[in-house]
Amino acid sequence: MTFYDFDLDPDLLDGLDAMGFRSPTPIQQQAIPIILGGRDLIACAQTGTGKTAAFVLPVIDLILASQKRHLNALILTPTRELAQQIDQQVEGLSYYTSVNSIPIYGGGDGALWDQQHKALKKGADMVIATPGRLISFLNTGNFDFSCLQHLVLDEADRMLDMGFFDDIMRIVSMMPRLRQTLLFSATMPQRIRQLAAVILKNPAEVTLAVAKPAEKIDQRVCKLYDQHKEPLLLEILNDPKYSSILVFCSTKDKVKELGHLLRKRHIPARPFHSDLEQAERENIMRDFKSGKLRIIVGTDVLSRGIDVDGIDLVVNFDAPPDAEDYVHRIGRTARAERSGTAITFINPKDGRRLNAIERLIERTIPRMELPEQIGTVGEWVAESGGWGRRTGRGKSGEGRPGGGGGSRFRGNGGVRPGKGHGSGGGKPRGNGAGRP
Repeated sequence: MTFYDFDLDPDLLDGLDAMGFRSPTPIQQQAIPIILGGRDLIACAQTGTGKTAAFVLPVIDLILASQKRHLNALILTPTRELAQQIDQQVEGLSYYTSVNSIPIYGGGDGALWDQQHKALKKGADMVIATPGRLISFLNTGNFDFSCLQHLVLDEADRMLDMGFFDDIMRIVSMMPRLRQTLLFSATMPQRIRQLAAVILKNPAEVTLAVAKPAEKIDQRVCKLYDQHKEPLLLEILNDPKYSSILVFCSTKDKVKELGHLLRKRHIPARPFHSDLEQAERENIMRDFKSGKLRIIVGTDVLSRGIDVDGIDLVVNFDAPPDAEDYVHRIGRTARAERSGTAITFINPKDGRRLNAIERLIERTIPRMELPEQIGTVGEWVAESGGWGRRTGRGKSGEGRPGGGGGSRFRGNGGVRPGKGHGSGGGKPRGNGAGRP
């Protein structure tokens, strides 16, 4: 199948050819005909499957055929980075057409506010916006959405995770009832279906199973205590074979804390979080893409908001809360036919998370030994739930329960958590031999 099979506008096909797009991905093959047919759509597909083009292409084609061009389509997305990436893709695909777009996002100075406000007032064919920023503009005056024919919610699950439900519903209430609504989400929890039931009308549904991590990703798990995380991370980052690295943390505060630690150790890393000014975030991403910056530390928002080839190491400093987030995170490496490494730190409370990850990817992730100079955790027993510690001489069933119960930690003669904090010498070892 080729893009010519969709009978798209010739100028749009010229843009596809110029960008080197030849054959549609599975999500594009299924979604584009539905959207061109005018139906509402709920689609479940993870990042990296080509879902942006799956809605951008048919919407551009429909705009070209429409008489209503002023604010014809609105795309809502959770982060400014995604808004910028979608706008760039719209610009590339529509290069030979008359369709134009405006990205609307926060984080800039007053000049950016004025520029975006005037552009939105003037109107464009497509508006790509973060919900919070769009709400801020809508509060300042009347905007004419009477010509809007297409509403797209991209990364809908992430927008709900970030607390945008009320903003989304307010924006939707200002849209014409006669419109096409497209909802794209990487996961499909019940709350997404509830949202879809409210804002979509008789939607078609397309679901692509979560893809397994690329075979070229060398996945490793290191079971440890929290006190071991920082010294182990320092040891891994000091390995010169890794030239482009992402480190994922569970919270923004942890990102800041880890960024401060790495800066003190003179390790070239930058924390990437929402408290940074927009210009600073763009500079960090520009330096990372160009190779000037070796390491970025961020949260799960970064796992879907970054499109960079050549990342050769992903470190999950904190285990991801959802198994699908694990796939998104490590999917940042081993792209474009390259190989990569993914190392995940698992503490006593993460047993169920690790089990969920291994069920999803249908494989056991090789364990990596904790370097002796960093500490000792003893022998692990693979059981459900978390893990605990016991003296090694007690009767069966004795000992302290771990973070979810049901499993035990056995030390050789009562081994306790190691206290070492060194970061020099030795390398992480997978399955007792070799580096990860």
